[in-house]
Amino acid sequence: MCVSTQSATDLRNIPDQSIDYIFVDPPFGGNLNYSELNVLVEAWIGVRTATEKEAIVNESQSKGLNEYRRLMRQAFTEFYRVLKSNSWMTVEFHNSSNAVWNSIQEALNDAGFVVASVRTLDKKKGTTKQLSYAATVKHDLMISAYKPSEAVERRMATAFDVNALWAFVDEHLSKLPLTHQARGELHTVAERQPVLIFERLVAHCLRFGVLVPMSASEFYAQLAERYRLLDGMVFLAHQVPAYTKQKGSSKSIVQLALFVQDEESAIRWLRRRLLDKPQTFQELQPDFMREVKTWRRFEARPELSALLEANFLRYEGKDEVPNQIHSYLSSNHKDLRGLDKADPRLIAKAIDRWYVPDPNKAQDIEKKREKALLKEFETYRSFTGRKLKESRLEVLRAGFRAAWAAKDYQTIIDIANKLPEETLQEDEKLLTLYDLALTRTEDGV
Repeated sequence: MCVSTQSATDLRNIPDQSIDYIFVDPPFGGNLNYSELNVLVEAWIGVRTATEKEAIVNESQSKGLNEYRRLMRQAFTEFYRVLKSNSWMTVEFHNSSNAVWNSIQEALNDAGFVVASVRTLDKKKGTTKQLSYAATVKHDLMISAYKPSEAVERRMATAFDVNALWAFVDEHLSKLPLTHQARGELHTVAERQPVLIFERLVAHCLRFGVLVPMSASEFYAQLAERYRLLDGMVFLAHQVPAYTKQKGSSKSIVQLALFVQDEESAIRWLRRRLLDKPQTFQELQPDFMREVKTWRRFEARPELSALLEANFLRYEGKDEVPNQIHSYLSSNHKDLRGLDKADPRLIAKAIDRWYVPDPNKAQDIEKKREKALLKEFETYRSFTGRKLKESRLEVLRAGFRAAWAAKDYQTIIDIANKLPEETLQEDEKLLTLYDLALTRTEDGV
């Protein structure tokens, strides 16, 4: 056993790929300023903390979120180097700030780690602060992340193609928890949702300086062809029997709670609602207005009608009733069972209901939506004021992606400088592309 005292940003005394497992409990942003709290003990023993490499958010040390993220990235990069391929790291983390949480996630992604699970750790006994203040976070988060295999990394770095993408997805699905059970109930494994699998793939590709060469809807369509989708989760074929067995012994399946705080989460919420039950605008409106009370302060909020028009389809009664609506109505209305899709009674009940388009139509809708988002991004580019007081995250994400693909890194930096710091720091996707653009600009790429 070897015990050493040094900065985690420089582990040169440890050889590459020599560690089997890492557990790390890093500083939680600005929650605790360790060197300041330890000053009396350090004065007594005659040893002082080298605060230059202390990864905290501390105004007196002139360290904000950017400095914290940079130091955490350096530490995680060293952990990645010394950890063996196909091995795991557990990160214990505790902070109520989205910006600090995003800094940790981005640092992990930049270093090369892939997050497989985020769970809560209940330590039973709370700290003095947790017991005294109602707004504090009561539980720590346990982040399980792995270092991909050499084969997957090599394909990404030297022979990048569509097959390399699916090799990453294969390995990622094999690493994810099969189920999560609590009190006899089966809980949805968040990381097995198609949207999060796509996000992990996008983040990993960006590490190699490339974008996923397909749209989200194209990815979801191919995902459904290649793998098994059960209860909103994706499985490898050989994982299905074990999941089905555990599902059969559980009382129920608990879906993840979805908080609507921006356009992306609003679209996800609508998709879930419409998959369960195709509905009219009038049926959706009251619940939607109740859900958007947690909307982000700097995020412009589109009208429900605009979100529906841009992302879903409405049955107007001109053709046969779509499969999704027909399936829902025939299953939930006895008087409509067995009716032909062109039956006037079925059409009357189906008209004006919004529904989720099939994969082929979804791709057309996504292309149309992307074009509209990029058109709006041009208004941000031409904005001459000092700061954009309000913006749409989906517009910014689309614009940043397009600028990255065109190697127009300066546009990303210029627009980022027009945004309130909260907008940039609290969105992992924008933050990642901004940091990468800065790196490319500094390197003269």
